[in-house]
Amino acid sequence: DRRESKLTLRPPSLAAPYAPVQNWQHQPEKLIFESCGYEANYLGSMLIKDLRGTESTQDACAKMRKSTEHMKKIPTIILSITYKGVKFIDASNKNVIAEHEIRNISCAAQDPEDLCTFAYITKDLQTSHHYCHVFSTVDVNLTYEIILTLGQAFEVAYQLALQAQRAKPLGAAAGETIETKSSNPVPKPRAGMRKS
Repeated sequence: DRRESKLTLRPPSLAAPYAPVQNWQHQPEKLIFESCGYEANYLGSMLIKDLRGTESTQDACAKMRKSTEHMKKIPTIILSITYKGVKFIDASNKNVIAEHEIRNISCAAQDPEDLCTFAYITKDLQTSHHYCHVFSTVDVNLTYEIILTLGQAFEVAYQLALQAQRAKPLGAAAGETIETKSSNPVPKPRAGMRKS
């Protein structure tokens, strides 16, 4: 018995301007209490010296595609996506290879030259360097669904953060919420909270 979702998400076209679809792929609870797993080939990662958003992602896709086109065996991984982030899981032995928190992920995009290839950028907190992780799938629709699910994970995380913000008691976090009897809570400006 699937109850109506308690979390209200903005439609994809508002939350992720690149998404021309009307509805998300999953119920928000799937990204909160479970995970969405997708099989993909991991082409590798690349240091991003000059962060230019989607342009950086697409450049990395093109470079990684060229550098792996003659490789005999490209590792197959499972991308496990939740509102907390993404895990790379080795498809053969189910070991977690890498984990990226949602707040450290940005610029998920498809490669315009090869729509089966996609990537996202992460920030390494120890070094403050940005890395672009590049993947490919066998099917353009699967790639599109993965990108859309990443967008939905950002939206779920954002809405949960707003919900937590509203639920804080008065004075719990000084300066985060201004509350008076006659008005609704006024959240402080959230610079950089929404990711493209």
